[in-house]
Parts: sequence; C-alpha cells; structure tokens
Amino acid sequence: MIGNYLIGLREGLEAVLIVVLLIAYLTKSGRRHLLPRIWVGILCAVLVSLGFGALLTFGPKGLTFEAQEMIGGSLSILAVGLVTWMIFWMASASKTLNSDLKSQVDRVAEGSMVGLVLVGALSVGREGLETALFLWAAARATGETWQPLLGAFLGIITAVVLGILLNRGVLKISLSKFFSVTGVILVIVAGGVLAYGVHDLQEAGILPGLHHLAFDVSHVVAPGSVLGTILKGVFNFSPATTWLEAVVWVAYVVPVMFLYLRKAFARPEMARS
Repeated sequence: MIGNYLIGLREGLEAVLIVVLLIAYLTKSGRRHLLPRIWVGILCAVLVSLGFGALLTFGPKGLTFEAQEMIGGSLSILAVGLVTWMIFWMASASKTLNSDLKSQVDRVAEGSMVGLVLVGALSVGREGLETALFLWAAARATGETWQPLLGAFLGIITAVVLGILLNRGVLKISLSKFFSVTGVILVIVAGGVLAYGVHDLQEAGILPGLHHLAFDVSHVVAPGSVLGTILKGVFNFSPATTWLEAVVWVAYVVPVMFLYLRKAFARPEMARS
C-alpha cells in the first residue's frame, strides 16, 4: 500500500500544483471569469480517468485466463513505461512548469472556450490516466483490490492538503527534492510491476521460463506473512521469482536508476553542460 500511496501522493501533487498555478495566474492577470473553463477541463479529466480505471477493472472479465494474463502483462509493461517517462519528465520540467503553463494559457485564453478547457483537461488528465493504469497494474501484482485504492486515495488526499498549504504559504518544502526522492522509490516500485508483467506473459504462454526459478525463498518469506505482505505491497517482491523476471528487474532498475540519479541530482553546472 505504501507504493500506491506514493503514486497517489506524487501524481496528485503534480496535478494539484498545476491547478494551483493555473488558478493563480488567471487570478493575478485579471481573468477570473475564465476559471470555470479550467474547472470544466479538470472535471472532464477526473471523469475520463475514473472511466479508464473502471474499463481496466471490468473490461477483461469473461476472457480466458491466457487472454487476461496477456492483457494484464502488456498493460503492466505499458504502465512502467509511462511512469518511467513521468519521473524523467518531472525531473526536467519542474523548473519551467510555471512558465510553460502560463504560455499555454496565454495562447488560448482569448480564443474559444474549448481551448482553455483542453488546457485544464490535458494538464490534469495525464496524471489521472497514468495513475489509473499504474494502480491497476499494482493491484494485479499484489492480488489486492482495496489496499492499492486506499493507498492511492490517501496519497491524493495528502497531496490536496499539501497543495492548499503551499498555496497559502503555510508550508514550504523543496518540491524538486521531493520529486527527486519519490522518483528513486518509484523506479524500484516500477521494477517490481515490470517483473510481474513479465510473469503474466509467462503464464499466458507468450514468454518462456515459467517454471525456471532463479530463487524460491517462500520458506523464509511466506507470501501470507507480515514480511511477505509488506515486500509485496511496497516492492511487488515475489518469493518465487523466475530467471526471466529477475533478469528483467535488474536490466530495468540498474540502468534506469543510474540515469535518473545522474539527472535528478546533478549539479546545476553539470545539468547545463
């Protein structure tokens, strides 16, 4: 649940910050009458994200086991790709997010209503769709339904509270450090989701090696034990891991973590070079 809490917190805080920046800019520039268009766009983004989550949850019902595993594995890998792109994008875009949003608003503010609605919808909808897909993949990996949703919900609520406090100047935190640290954790979480996606494709018969285990520590870390539940919920750790899962996990986490640490924690002069 901790991993899903971080997803909800990080994605929620991104969305909240975007909304705060949009509202503050329109208010300070004397265009409060345009705020309803932003809210309409945000509402559309929330509804689309909820609909997408429902489609992922109930869509595969009735399919064969192999088809469900194939869809689940493919979408899990897609979710990892999106989350990986998201953490690298935020490492670069956090410094120019404010000016980028302002320029988008200025381009469409005096045009049709649809333009500003799309700015609100696309700005928030990206985080919503990424969150829905990654939570669905994490729920499949852990075998739980309500715990990932509860964790994400608590994360989003925390993000909303933090956004309000930041907007009012009550709380001051280094957002760049916050996103950098959570990015490190999400790389590890994403590695677990990727490994489980590979396991799904193995069970679907698309990838080989389902019965070739790299290790089996079920006698030490029982799947139903407290430790097993924590490791599964946070890192999607499986006590019985195939060789292909282990290789894929290492092949993803090691280079992605290296590149991310190099980018997120680079010195300013190194980042400009």
